[in-house]
Formats: sequence, structure tokens, C-alpha cells
Amino acid sequence: MKRMTDHLSRVIFLLLLGFGGVNAQTTWPQTIALKEGGSVTIYQPQPESYQNNKIVGRSALSVKEKAGSEPVFGAMFYEATLSTERDNRMADLELFKVTNIKFPGIEEEGRITALARAIEDAAMNARLEISIDQLLTSIEKETGHRPKDNFKNDAPLIIVTNKPSTLVLIDGEPKIRKDEDLEADRVMNTPYLILREGGMWNLYAGGFWYKSNSVTDGWEPNTKLTKKLRSIDRQVRKQEKEENGGKAVTDNPQVTEIIVKTEPAELLQTNGEPQYKTIEGTSLLFVSNTNNEIFKDINTQRTYILLTGRWYAATGINGPWNYISADELPADFAKIPEGSEMDGVLSSVAGTAAAQEARIDTEIPQTAKVDRNTAKAEISYDGDPIFERIEGTSLELATNTASTVIRSNGKYYAVDNGIWFESASARGPWSVATERPADVDNIPPSCAAYHTKYVYVYEATPQYVYVGYTPGYLGSYIYGPTVVYGTGYYYRPWFGTYYYPRPVTWGFGFNYNPWTGWSMNVGFNVGFLYVGYDFWGYRAYYGGWFGPPMWRPPYRPPYHGGYYGHYRPSTRPGGTGPRPSVRPSPVRPGSGNIYNRRPGTVTRDADRRPAPGTVTRPGTERPGTERPATRPAPKPETKPVKRPERRPGGETTRPGTEQNNVFADPDGNVYRREKEGGWNQRDNKANVWKPADRSGEERMKELDRASQQRERGVIRQQNYERNRPQSRPAATRPATRPATRPATKPSTPATRPKRTGG
Repeated sequence: MKRMTDHLSRVIFLLLLGFGGVNAQTTWPQTIALKEGGSVTIYQPQPESYQNNKIVGRSALSVKEKAGSEPVFGAMFYEATLSTERDNRMADLELFKVTNIKFPGIEEEGRITALARAIEDAAMNARLEISIDQLLTSIEKETGHRPKDNFKNDAPLIIVTNKPSTLVLIDGEPKIRKDEDLEADRVMNTPYLILREGGMWNLYAGGFWYKSNSVTDGWEPNTKLTKKLRSIDRQVRKQEKEENGGKAVTDNPQVTEIIVKTEPAELLQTNGEPQYKTIEGTSLLFVSNTNNEIFKDINTQRTYILLTGRWYAATGINGPWNYISADELPADFAKIPEGSEMDGVLSSVAGTAAAQEARIDTEIPQTAKVDRNTAKAEISYDGDPIFERIEGTSLELATNTASTVIRSNGKYYAVDNGIWFESASARGPWSVATERPADVDNIPPSCAAYHTKYVYVYEATPQYVYVGYTPGYLGSYIYGPTVVYGTGYYYRPWFGTYYYPRPVTWGFGFNYNPWTGWSMNVGFNVGFLYVGYDFWGYRAYYGGWFGPPMWRPPYRPPYHGGYYGHYRPSTRPGGTGPRPSVRPSPVRPGSGNIYNRRPGTVTRDADRRPAPGTVTRPGTERPGTERPATRPAPKPETKPVKRPERRPGGETTRPGTEQNNVFADPDGNVYRREKEGGWNQRDNKANVWKPADRSGEERMKELDRASQQRERGVIRQQNYERNRPQSRPAATRPATRPATRPATKPSTPATRPKRTGG
């Protein structure tokens, strides 16, 4: 019997290689035609657990051995490695290993052999694909790595205003240097464009220019631009349109009050006095004339706000604000209806399905394979390299570079856009690393290099290194029962000849979206500010503000909510009628895959089965992994399968005509969800569906939950497809982004440092 099971496992593996190249969210179950008129159908996978880029699950399947024959239903159990593409939220299950096959009621070895041969005839060479949204809603157990680090959750300076305002942050006291390209003094330590012409300071924000005699206050609209400012204005607006597909970034630009702060701060603003609306089925009110998440609990009369995924409470909207853990909120927050106007906060409410999905999503990596011969990195320093010890570790961090460079036991490691590099010298040359520094998992959140602990090396061959990063690299962290943005710590920047900023938590209104991750809300209908735009060949910031330089968070439009519904009327500022639940960002969204367009790096197109010479060294995997140093060799009787170039499906692969309502339980029994909501169980001996035995109450609850999760995954995927952000036009994006920033002219030492990594 075991021999037959092993044989069936091998051919199921071949079969699973045959699925791919189609949109999984609309084509489950999958059916493959057999030579004699029969068919094999595999129903949507049911993941059971996910940890360290490994997924364990099961799937129901049925086999029609010949045309017109009754299907035989069974269940397969598998382990696989996840290969992901977060830009389109799709994943492949690779290195697929079938651990067990069960056909309840079929015990004859001859019958099992016949089923195996029927399936073998259908084998093809592709791979199994599933949407990330379907995946994360169906994972039954959370077993991934959960960080236990203590973040800094004290409230920043919170400014409250009832009129349109723009918060302009400067990273400490203004650092002013001569910009030779602008031929003017410029404030260097801010993502905003602030320059001085004559005795007057000029600021560009939200489509308007402002002027003041002081950098930190007294700003008013500048309606009469000089010739120089008009020239700069044309350049800025041109690049804004290029970034936004040829359209102005703000339909109705609005003059706002300018608030300048030199410390971490957040802005709460309403359009006039706060207006409260009820949330059906709860004792909560929310402020409707604001882009912020502001609530009042009628029972306690306390006010709650959500900032960067963190909750703060006060007796009134003017504070003072105290941090509240997500599991200490009033119970009514979890009762906010999905599809309602304020359901976007559910991912930050402990115990909700949205929060569970956000946590799992934060554990799913973006993966890639890196060519060891062609992937390069260049690191520059402001003078000779300076290193400081990282508290609680044996590591040292370079302070006078825009990149993340770590010294460990006399060896040097650098992270460049999600890839670890190594060198014997702080100045290189750099080669792709096959392992991480041994102590990297102990980097505390108080260190500016904390985000690099979420960049992983999975395995290596003589030609490729397989790598990945979870959203923690981009600032999205699991903290307790929910997900937050940033660590809350302020990281001291480097300012010498050059200014090197560090990752931030506060000041940009980071807001979580179920599909695009964290976006930023920088003001009340002010459009996209001068953050991240190229200006005469260099950036206004050098990557430290929002993580790696290739990644930019999207700007949140002046309305939000309804993330988990379909379409709804919007009454938030800027809403005038029915709108999609999540609107496309008016600027290029922060890529969920920063590996894209990098020479020597590819995603989701590689056969990751181990090749001769495969090595996996200690310290290269995610915490908790117990995988041996090398993968076991295939069984002798297993024939190697050559995987062809990726293609859009196969001629014999087609969406199944059956409904996607068949499930397998952990014992291999197969059930079908009926339209009326009840369950039938398959009897293979009688070839019929019979009412399921309801005596197993817990089993029925598990099936109900699995069905709800599958439906929820389909809705999430449909919402993402309907509202997926529009990408920046290819014509305005270079084929490859250079690994370094343009070299600085000798006469302009503070304006354009060489920039890599993150």
C-alpha cells in the first residue's frame, strides 16, 4: 500500500506542476483532461499553517478515469515553498511535496494504481498558483515568527486643527546648505522643497508656493513668483505629471495653513468643527469631516484615534493622548460592520478577521532569485567608514552612509534593496551573500538597521541565491494582535558633508490598506507633496524616509473606508457619490516588489528544486527553521521533471465546471457545501453524496469556517482586482534604477550623495 501511495504522490506532484499561468481567483477548481476522456479536478488548496516561507496544507481532488465514469473523490496533503509576487498578489507553490494521499472507501491497491496512472497521463510542466488574498484568508493556524520586540509607542506631538493644513517636518533643526543647481540656499534635512531666494524663504507644497521670512513659521501663499521660481515650478509640475500618468496630482489644489515642526509629529484636522456620525450596531461615533480615524465611545465619552496602526485615547479631541493596546479597545470596535465607511480600521482591532489577515500578510515574503555573477552593489561613505556597536549584539553599524552596512567578526555585510551582500572590506567589492550575520535577529528596534532583520537568505546554489523579505523591511510590523507601521523610535540622521536620513514612523499619516499595505495621508486635499521626486537628477530624499529607495508608499486619496465591501456611497471629504471601496492612488504606489527591474534579480519564474551543490548555511533562514543544511535527494525512482519557460497555461488545462465548494477535512474525508448551507459527505463506494454526520460538531464548525474563509478570499481578490493601484507609466520609468545616486559635484557637497540600499 505504501508503494502505491508513494507512486501516487509522485504523479500528483507532476500533476500539480501542470497548474499555472491562469488567474487562480477565478478558476478554482482546476480540471485536466485525460487521454481516454476522463479528467482530474483539484479544488482550491486549504493551507493549514505557514512558517518560514513553508506552507503545509491539503486539497480535495476527484478523478474520472474514463468519459462518463463516476468521479472518485479524495484528499492530498502537501508541503511546499511559497514564491510570491506581491505587486499582483499572486503566489506559486514550489518544491511541492505530497506527504499523503487518501481516497476514503477505496482500499484496493489495484484501484489506487489505476487512479495513479490516470493522473500520470495528465502530468504537465508548470506550477500551482494561488492568490495571496485567497491564501491568507484560508490559513488555519498562525505559526510564523512573531517578533517580541518592544516598540516605542508614546504619542508624538499631535496637532489638532479645524482648517486645511499641511504639516511640514524637518529632521531636527534646519540644516541649510548651498545648492549649486538651484543657485540658492536650501533646507537639506526635509523631504519638502524649501529654498531661499534673496532674503525670502520659499516652500512648495500641494500645488502651491508659500513664502516666509523664517523657515519654521510665518508662511503665507506666494502669488508672485520670480523668474527663477517660475522655472523651478515648471520642472516640479512636469515631474508630478510624469509620476501621475500625465495628469495633475491634485484636481482641486487648495491653499492651506503651513505648520512646520522639527520633531516627530502628527496632524489631526477637520473641515470645520468636528461632525460626528453613528456606526450602526455599536456605541461608537466617528468624525465624518476628516481624513483621520477619530472615534468617540458614547459609553465612556472617551475619544480614540488611530495613528500608524496604534491607538491613542483621551478625554477629548485635544488630548492629552495615551497609548492603548489594540486588545484593550472597547468591544464595540470589533463590531464595526465590514463594508461600512469606517471598516478600514478593523485590521487594527484585535480579534477581527481583518487583523488576523493583516498579521498573516505581514508574514508572507516577496521572494526572488539573485544571479551571483551579475547582481552588484556599490556603497559610499561620507569620509572614512565610521562604525558604532549595535546594542545587545556583537554587530557594528556604519553611521556615515545612506546604506545599511554591518560589521560582524571582521566581515562586512550590506543590504541593498532586499539583498544581502558581503565583502572583506567596508568599501567592497561586494558579492551576493549566502548567509546573514549570525546576530542579525537580535538587532533591537531602537537601531536604525532593525528593518534589515526581515530580509532573508533561503538557500544558495553555485549560480543563484534565493532571497526574500517580508513587509517588515518596508516598515510593517506585527505588534501584539495587530500590525503597526514603524518602530516608533526616532533615529538620529547623519549630517556631515552629506545628509543621510533614517526610517521614520511619524509625520506622514501612515494608514493601512488590506491590499496595498501602508499609504500616507499628508494633508487635507493637498495632493502629493515634494517627497521622492527626482529633481535635476537627484531625489529630495535619499531613501531613508520610507525604507529602500526603490519603494515608495502610495498617497492616500482624500477619502477612505469601505475596504472590505464592494461599492459604497462616500460621505468623507472628497466623496461625491458611489466609489470603489479603494481608489487607485494618484501617484505610483509603493511597489510590493522592490526586486523588480533590478539587474540580476528575477521573481516567480525559477525552478527552485535543489540542484547539485545546493547549500543552506546556519543563520540564513528565518527564525525557528529546522531545515537541514542540505535538502534530501529525491527518491531513486523519481524521474526528474524539466520545467519549461513559463507560459500562459496548457492546452489540456481548463477551469473546472464544478462549483468551488468541495473541501477535505484533516482525515481525508471529502465534503460539499450545498446552496442551502448544509453539508454532504462523499461516499466513494456508493458513488453518491450523503448528508454529513452532524454528530461531529467541531468538524462541522471547521468546515463552516473553511467555507467562509474561501468566500472571503474570493471577495478580497475581486476587490483587489477591481481597485488595484495604477502603476506609473513605463515611459517615465527607467528600465533599471541605478544602484547609486548620481555622483556629487565637487562644488555641491551637500546636495547629491551617492545612494544605495536600505
